[in-house]
Amino acid sequence: MPLTLSDPGDTGRVMGKVTLQSVADEVGVSRMTVSNAFSRPDQLSADLRTRILEAADRLGYVGPDPAARALARGRVGSVGLLLNGALSEAFEDQVSAAFVASVADELAARGLALTVLTPPKDPGFVPARDVAIDGALVYTCEPRSAGVEWLSRRNLPVVAVDQDLGSSVPGVRVDDRGGAAQGARHLLEHGHRRIGILTLGAADAGADVDSESYPARERLTGWRGALAEAGVEPEVVLAPYQPHDAALDAARRLLETGGITGVLCFSDVFALAAVQAAAELGLRVPEDLSVVGYDDNPLASTSRPTLTTVRQDIAAKGHLAAGMLADLLDGRPPRSAVLPATLLVRDSTGPVRHR
Repeated sequence: MPLTLSDPGDTGRVMGKVTLQSVADEVGVSRMTVSNAFSRPDQLSADLRTRILEAADRLGYVGPDPAARALARGRVGSVGLLLNGALSEAFEDQVSAAFVASVADELAARGLALTVLTPPKDPGFVPARDVAIDGALVYTCEPRSAGVEWLSRRNLPVVAVDQDLGSSVPGVRVDDRGGAAQGARHLLEHGHRRIGILTLGAADAGADVDSESYPARERLTGWRGALAEAGVEPEVVLAPYQPHDAALDAARRLLETGGITGVLCFSDVFALAAVQAAAELGLRVPEDLSVVGYDDNPLASTSRPTLTTVRQDIAAKGHLAAGMLADLLDGRPPRSAVLPATLLVRDSTGPVRHR
């Protein structure tokens, strides 16, 4: 049964469904003029648009049907963000949360909405396959995932973030290899030679197995390259993101090998796990153990001790990636970018003191 509205001026009379034409008749303009008042306000004078919107509000008209508008424009006005886990997991990490926020802000400024595409719970509904979007950002997602495959098969514009999806897909990356090398050289300059690496990967995989994570592979390459120049072979231990105590367990395993005086970590969250493991073993940071994180998570500057870390500009990455995708949708040529990474020296590192 169609929705009907009671006329506040006559409680005994029922009005039919309010349409675009209803507003046009009320104001004495064309349907196109009313449509422009909602979707192309720059085409009207401020006075005329105000009259139209006031009439629409008076009649109870909320605007053109979004589905019909999308059909007419050939675009739905929303882009996807492909994740390899639940959105709640992304928001548990302050770095990922800041990235998502900056993406949403940039898209909103460009008149676009953000739709999060997470792994399917039901094989009958696959977000990357079934949700209406104009394009997508691929973030924290394995390159060989089904979601990436579906986006490719749909032939949608895609921007890769911290991924390598091939030369045909534009992307935004951080100089993770160079940033990691800065952290390794920092420990070397302080005399450390017994150095451990705590990085992302399956806990049951060997240290020489490539991680599915592009940043993890790049950072490991940067650490090993800088250490090799000094003749140092690091002790490498892998830990997954989940469960939460996996990084702490891995840090314990690394430090229990004995003799490690410096640790290079995949993230600041991993670095804080190393600090906790050190405390459990009676090691002081930085007197007995120097710890270097990555990302410059807000936790890095508030922890005790504050973390020496490699900073990446998360907000800039989100704005740049979202803007890049919006440009693609507007027909501008694709482009890629590599953002710098910078070492920030704080209290968690110092000169080696042999134990």
